[in-house]
Amino acid sequence: MARAALGIGVRDLARMAGVSSNTISRLERGEELKADTVATIRTALELAGVQFLDEGATASGLGVALKGES
Repeated sequence: MARAALGIGVRDLARMAGVSSNTISRLERGEELKADTVATIRTALELAGVQFLDEGATASGLGVALKGES
């Protein structure tokens, strides 16, 4: 959802986070990754302008928004 909000592809996010495209695909399929890898990807998304919303911040629970649009 965060990647789609930015309008970037799997390869773009992989390059931004310094991980492989396969790693991004695995994350998006819900496969388990090392916590530090997930943190690295999250940081890359946040630096690109994504804000992660905690449960209860939206009607449907967890979510994402572009910074300045929440």
